[in-house]
Order: sequence, then C-alpha cells, then structure tokens
Amino acid sequence: MLGVIAKLNVREGKEQEFEGVMLDLAAKVNANEPGCHLYKLCKDSGGGYVVMEIYEDEDAMTAHGASEHFKASGAGFKGLMGGPPEITRMEVVG
Repeated sequence: MLGVIAKLNVREGKEQEFEGVMLDLAAKVNANEPGCHLYKLCKDSGGGYVVMEIYEDEDAMTAHGASEHFKASGAGFKGLMGGPPEITRMEVVG
C-alpha cells in the first residue's frame, strides 16, 4: 500500500470555498475509487490543510489522478490556492 500526505496552501479568506470544493471531491473519490482506502481532508489547529490518502497500489494512485472527477475538480480550485501542494509519498508499513 501507498500513503500520501498532501499539504495544501489555501489563500487567506478562501477557506470556506476551498472546503466545499475539496469535500465534494473527497466524496467522489470515496464513492468511486475502490483502490483508495482513505481520502480525508484534515485541518490543523493553525488552519492549515492536508489531505491524507492511502492507496492499494501504484495502479490505484494512477487511476485517482486520471479519474474524471479528479480532473474536473481542478476548475473549482481556481483562485482558491496560494501555491502548489507539498506532496509526501510513503510506503504503508502496517
């Protein structure tokens, strides 16, 4: 299994809009990607966002990026992001 933590840079004042778009995407991922075991938006005490993801394998991760719902979500994030995400990929040990 593969894990991903995506630290997201959201523009100040755009948090509500961002959460709406991101939660819609998360619902679609969770409903339509059987190889994705976890896809959750998390917010830390300082207001920073991360998405925690766990995939069955490389094929499931590739399918996520190629999915229509993932590609279509890009337009919804326009103007909400303050920069590119910081992606950390990991191997799930246990």
